[in-house]
Amino acid sequence: MTTRSVLVTGMSGLMGTAILKRLRGKYDLVALNRRKVEGVRCRQADIKNLDAILPAFKDVDTVVHLAGVFKGKLSWKDYLESNIVGTYNVYEASRVSGVKRIIFASSGATVGGWEKEPPYDSIVQGRYEAVPQAWPKLTHDVPPRPVGVYGATKIWGESLGRAYSDAFGISVICLRIGVVNPEDRPIEPRHFAVWCSQRDIARMVEMCIEAPPSVKYDIFYVSSNNKWGFRDLEHAREVVGFVPEDSADKFVGR
Repeated sequence: MTTRSVLVTGMSGLMGTAILKRLRGKYDLVALNRRKVEGVRCRQADIKNLDAILPAFKDVDTVVHLAGVFKGKLSWKDYLESNIVGTYNVYEASRVSGVKRIIFASSGATVGGWEKEPPYDSIVQGRYEAVPQAWPKLTHDVPPRPVGVYGATKIWGESLGRAYSDAFGISVICLRIGVVNPEDRPIEPRHFAVWCSQRDIARMVEMCIEAPPSVKYDIFYVSSNNKWGFRDLEHAREVVGFVPEDSADKFVGR
């Protein structure tokens, strides 16, 4: 049986490294990266340049799109070139090359504005005495409420994925990823609600690669199994079978 070819953009980053560790040997992995990635075939190019990245998509079955700029002191030009134009280029290169599935690294920042409202505000501040015994989870159907330009660019990526899925039949799965950090543990009160271990994000990507073709377009939250979590994980369990293996709770008091 032919090994499935999986292209990962931004593989040299934190999540890309975790995904490489899990998926190496299971798929024919290809990296699209600005710098070389050791141990895998790598096309060195910037997603801002469609012509430069196009050869990386040849004979690829699935694309995991991680590349882009993160929150921070960035200009509109940074977001425009990487998260807007770059994401369009990845979708377009996928279409031209006959890619069957795109897994888009979105973010919880698409709905982070809801954290201004109770009871989520108390949860992220660690004021647990003000939190009721039960609270409604933010589902994939909740209206977007982005945090800053970064969150808005991730909504663009999700919407573009819907357009490409509807128009061209490409399967697009958008992952609203929680906090994945180098420490691989929660380091502030908010993290006890939204932290995602490196192992859990890598597992989720693998499960989305293996999801049946019937998954044409969907949005999933990805975090670990955190007591104070308020982003719905049930939808991901029902559709692709994702159940987190880790939890922020084991770090309480450490």
